[in-house]
Amino acid sequence: MAKENNNYKPRLLVKYNEVVHKYLSDRLGIQNAMRIPKLEKVVLNMGLGDAKENKKWLTSGVEELTTIAGQKAVITISKKAISNFKIREGDPVGIRVTLRGNKMYEFLDRFISVASPRIRDFRGLSAKGFDGRGNYNFGVTEQIIFPEIDYDKINNIRGLNISIVTTGETDEEAYELLVALGLPIRQKKKKIEEGAEA
Repeated sequence: MAKENNNYKPRLLVKYNEVVHKYLSDRLGIQNAMRIPKLEKVVLNMGLGDAKENKKWLTSGVEELTTIAGQKAVITISKKAISNFKIREGDPVGIRVTLRGNKMYEFLDRFISVASPRIRDFRGLSAKGFDGRGNYNFGVTEQIIFPEIDYDKINNIRGLNISIVTTGETDEEAYELLVALGLPIRQKKKKIEEGAEA
């Protein structure tokens, strides 16, 4: 297995170290350098409820997610039977891949600069995807926005969910971090207090 070049740093990581770290310290008023929010991991998840009927879809889904992420995707197995969805325990229900380190920064850089502009009628990602603990989730309806996917070779248009886990302790910290890195999140609307206009 080839060794990774130790001198190589992804463009987004360099931006974080040289620009974003200082910006967040000033913007959020955090003095302790270790407390400044940073990216922890990115999890890509593709649900394939129909995978048990069609093994070919499962194989092509794994190949597509591996191509998008640049890292081998794993099949997720159902932990319990759900009769309404005709799922038995042990059935394949999806595919996921967890990115950390350089691969995480490379994936986000590709998503920000290449994939997101290819989304139809794109006006930015929703600011409602934060979970209250500094993590952000959003969905992509078509995997073909990623240039690595060959449109002629896919057998089905599939969506995927992307979860960005940060060390931010609040939604505000995570929002400032992701926007500073360049993730196209729409501006948060400030809640209008009732009776303020009266």
